Amino acid sequence: MAGTPYAVDRGVVLRETETKETDKILTLLTWEAGKIGVIARGARRKNCKFAAAAQPLAYAEWTLYQRKDWHYASDASTLDLFDGLRGDLTALALGCYMAELTEAVCPEAVPAPELLRHLLNGLYALSALHKPPALVKPAFELRLLCLAGYEPLADACALCGKEDPAEPVLDTVQGVLRCRDCGGGGGRLLCRDSLAALRHIVYGDPKRLYAFRLGEGPLGRLTAAAEAFLYAQLERGFGTLDFYKSMI
Repeated sequence: MAGTPYAVDRGVVLRETETKETDKILTLLTWEAGKIGVIARGARRKNCKFAAAAQPLAYAEWTLYQRKDWHYASDASTLDLFDGLRGDLTALALGCYMAELTEAVCPEAVPAPELLRHLLNGLYALSALHKPPALVKPAFELRLLCLAGYEPLADACALCGKEDPAEPVLDTVQGVLRCRDCGGGGGRLLCRDSLAALRHIVYGDPKRLYAFRLGEGPLGRLTAAAEAFLYAQLERGFGTLDFYKSMI
């Protein structure tokens, strides 16, 4: 491979596909290249020097070279395996869902540093900060949708302009807040606390995204609203979400 140009980039493994006898095809989200497909030859061998880096949710520094439409792995140095996830099946299942969701909204081969940063922060919140998966999930979903261009308008009722509706509803199809009395369909009923959490997620400091608490009832309303909004906007389901739900 004399004269082959190499590039060094850091990224997270969003997905792996086993191919041939010892190889893997990885979907990486990297800082410089964005979401790319990488052929990792020999990654399934026990003595592969970058086997640890070539597993789902691993964050590593990769040395890559490109041939036509494909990138190939030459080497990798692990930066974070998020070990706190791997000892907790529920957290690991949620992490895999977060990766699949990120892959779904991320364009091909276009740098998306905000999406990568959001994913890393979410994995860190689960792994190192031990934030409850039930809290992380709706916060991650809603903020990711905001970053992907689906930000809901949650500052006031879209119909009457009231900032603090007595019975707030998130219209999951239109992506707006409204009063229950103002009518309309396709909505999920919130409450004062779940609305405050929604506004914190959408408008607050991303560094403090998971710095809130909710009781069981308000958290349930926020979770239902986030999931319904996500489904209405992306119009698809996720196998990893089904698996996560089977764990709780």
